[in-house]
Amino acid sequence: MGFASLALDPKVTAALTALGYEEPTPIQLAAIPPLLAGRDVLAQAATGTGKTAAFALPLLHRLNLDAPPRERTAALVLVPTRELAMQVAEAIHRYGKALGAVAVPIYGGAPMESQIRSLKRGVDVIIATPGRALDHIRRKTVHLAAVRTVVLDEADEMLDMGFAEDLEAILSATPKEKQVALFSATLPPRIAAIAKTHLRNPHVIRIDATAVKAGHSAKVRQVAYLVPRAHKMAALGRILDVEQPKAAIVFCRTRTEVDDLTETMNGRGFHAEALHGGLSQEQRDRVMKRFRAKTSELLIATDVAARGLDVSHVSHVVNYDVPSAAEAYVHRIGRTGRAGRTGMAITLAEPREHRMLKNFERVTGVAIETLAVPTVADLKARRLELTQASLREVILGGDLDVWRGVVASLAEEFELMDIAAAAMKQGATGADETKQEEIPTTASPREKHPARARDDQRSLKREDKTTRSAADVARPAKTPAAKRSGPKPSWESAKIYVGAGRKLKISPGDLVGAITNEMGLDSTMVGAITIWDRHSIVEVPESIADDIIKTLMATSIKGKRVLVRRDRAG
Repeated sequence: MGFASLALDPKVTAALTALGYEEPTPIQLAAIPPLLAGRDVLAQAATGTGKTAAFALPLLHRLNLDAPPRERTAALVLVPTRELAMQVAEAIHRYGKALGAVAVPIYGGAPMESQIRSLKRGVDVIIATPGRALDHIRRKTVHLAAVRTVVLDEADEMLDMGFAEDLEAILSATPKEKQVALFSATLPPRIAAIAKTHLRNPHVIRIDATAVKAGHSAKVRQVAYLVPRAHKMAALGRILDVEQPKAAIVFCRTRTEVDDLTETMNGRGFHAEALHGGLSQEQRDRVMKRFRAKTSELLIATDVAARGLDVSHVSHVVNYDVPSAAEAYVHRIGRTGRAGRTGMAITLAEPREHRMLKNFERVTGVAIETLAVPTVADLKARRLELTQASLREVILGGDLDVWRGVVASLAEEFELMDIAAAAMKQGATGADETKQEEIPTTASPREKHPARARDDQRSLKREDKTTRSAADVARPAKTPAAKRSGPKPSWESAKIYVGAGRKLKISPGDLVGAITNEMGLDSTMVGAITIWDRHSIVEVPESIADDIIKTLMATSIKGKRVLVRRDRAG
């Protein structure tokens, strides 16, 4: 069942489609219909199950956007922390952008004056921490007379933080005739008391965690890296460089993220394929055929597209986005460690998402190890390890007579140890290590003393001023042309002219993807690519050059039909 089946405002549904969301989570399926019907809801669901959309989508559906400023605020969402207030406000803004909905977060530690100015301009949804909400109510800078929906998000945490009296005062200041939705990870007696006082005949929802099959989680090593969002792409590239997976599935939340990440990983030299609901069945079949045949090493996918996927040789699963539900996490990590093999599940979490990891630990019964993103020194050490292992394998394999002659010749001039060291250096040299950037990372809050955590944050801010973001790494440099090069092709080549370049934001990954997806080819059948401002030159096999030209002329690149012909200069 998709979001279209939930009878939401078509503009909201369109926004979800544009954001790449494909299917509701269990809490969304359970909570959205009764909330749309105007019923109160009491929901028990853990952090990371998709609660924000579960209450945000119905309240956007019920907004009165034509009301004057003082009567415009139709919804109040109370949350325990400023971080969650900002997160919820951002989500509501994205979902309700097409409606013109205005969501304002108000929390302590921020200037009161700027919050008052925002509130005076008119706001549809206020997302607030209890203490600051009560301050505004007492100052009469928040007008709640028109509020029709109140949401208590993570209610048990608000009570644990001592906000019980504040919550009572705020709820008493809202109209008696209103809808109340209470979301909590647990339902202790204090929550039951609030529900009894303020909720009318609530629809009760319990989303239970999915148990892991006995013995399965032991085969999968679970690790997490806490990484700021701006550095996730660079961190993923570094981690994959160190891990060297035989085959990995990288899970993203949306189609857009899948496409962007696939392009970036291909630009870094991986053979990556995208898999999401925007592909036709024929395209999906071709992608899976190549992944099963081991001609691609990374499959970057959404949960829905990867449903039912069974590939025995997957060594790593990566959660590029922390899954929205514990059952999704269990489902994802079950893609590795098949047939008695061991596997690794890697999660890239933003610092504020560390609580979700605790929830996954409870569900799987296995501790998630928190690691630091590998440094450039770690990468060099790993390359030396791989070179050593490769040399050992070659020595054991024998058949070295041809090379002994070369060594004997060099031994007349150099020491044997120097010759061997030079061979290792040659084998260990990968990408230019001088271009490797240091990636800011954050250790788990449970492992750091608060004072050290504050120092790390100051240091992280300093690093951010000098460290390029992952997007900067992925973008071509501002040179006359962006280039993709590889090993010299074994086939006779031809050059084709494509009438699109950097002005249309074309990247090498776009051209490789257009050719390989439409022709059903492996990416190794595309040679050097040079991208200029208004055109690109692509090297392809002579034997199929005309077929590629014909195919590209009939399709679109970045949503546009472009001129494709043989390069007259080549």
